[in-house]
Amino acid sequence: MRCAAAVRVAALIAGAIALAACGSKPDTGDRIAGTTLTIYSSLPMHGASSQNAQAVLSGETLALLQAHQRIGKYRIVLKPLDDSTPKRAEWDPAQTTINARSAVADRSTIGYIGEFNSGASAVSIPLLNRAGIAQISPTSTAVGLTTGGPGASPGEPDKYYPTKARTFARIVPNDAVQAIAQVRLQKGLGCTKVYVLDDGEVDGSDAATSFSIAAKQAGLNVVGVEAFDPRASDYSPVAKAVAQTHADCVMLGAITESNAVLVTKQIAAAVPNARIFGSAGVAESTYTNPADGGLPKGIDPRVMITVATLAPNAYPPSGRAFYVQYTRQYGAPQPYAIYGYEAMSLMLSAIAQATDRGTGPARRSEVVAALFGTRDRRSVLGTYSIEKTGDTTLRRYGVYRIVGGHLSFWTAMTG
Repeated sequence: MRCAAAVRVAALIAGAIALAACGSKPDTGDRIAGTTLTIYSSLPMHGASSQNAQAVLSGETLALLQAHQRIGKYRIVLKPLDDSTPKRAEWDPAQTTINARSAVADRSTIGYIGEFNSGASAVSIPLLNRAGIAQISPTSTAVGLTTGGPGASPGEPDKYYPTKARTFARIVPNDAVQAIAQVRLQKGLGCTKVYVLDDGEVDGSDAATSFSIAAKQAGLNVVGVEAFDPRASDYSPVAKAVAQTHADCVMLGAITESNAVLVTKQIAAAVPNARIFGSAGVAESTYTNPADGGLPKGIDPRVMITVATLAPNAYPPSGRAFYVQYTRQYGAPQPYAIYGYEAMSLMLSAIAQATDRGTGPARRSEVVAALFGTRDRRSVLGTYSIEKTGDTTLRRYGVYRIVGGHLSFWTAMTG
């Protein structure tokens, strides 16, 4: 089943990249005329991830408002786009392509924040790369978007960068970091036999593959690895397969849209004494809260989730201040709200540096250079740099329990 799922994922991305490339030509324009600079944001506003996506957008908006929507002589405009469709109720390759093309076609585009899902980033990166547009993802964690080797697929990451220059950076630690954190967590809690499940989506598959690699290196016994059909209506055969291995822990690499709630419920029933560990793709209320269609409360004590968000008091003063302001304006934040805020803050910082605080010309290439020149940046997330691959130097993941249907911070793990 894993091979079939991998083929489906590869076919989806290959087709989407081909669609993105079809008819496109390198955009040699670099300097932006006028005094209006546009930042596009692409997020899934339909489906189970929409609440988290909206929180990311609210974080971006808050950062831009605090900057008074200006950098020197330049007015900064945020244009939010939806990379999902009502029919799919999750990110869509064709819609993601349309979003990226819209940004490329706009001569005022100075930056692009997105995507939320790694599969969507795999679609948009090549298009934006050809146009030389700086791209920051607040949440895409798939290893192969930035590096090769363990956890990456053949041809990654080079196939995403047709110009051979990097334009994509992310502020969230990748799945290799999350995997190490998960392995340390599970070993610390006494797991001896782990069954690994994934949904065949890019994020879920990457999280599961990275975990399996890290588990082997750490001597944690993986007794089974399986990809499940995210469109199935019954997972009894999968649950039975897990039970037959006598696994005491289950690792779930999935996004909520992939029937993660139903899978978890049936696994929990089949192996009533096993702990269940979820990757960052299920760190949202639509998975945890029964009022939003999430897990029943009886399963809560058995589930732990890793996501690259810490408790507010684990952040520097600026991070704690962000939570106060965000809650005042938008209500209680979903986990990735702070990453939306920092993605916009980093983009604005790169623009300011590239334009000499808004007094000089705005060139896309200079913004990209400033982004990749980020060193020891003091941010709401803590101090970090952007590596030459586009990865962040941040390495901490939060571990969350579910209490009363809500994510409750338990501890932080370093990956």
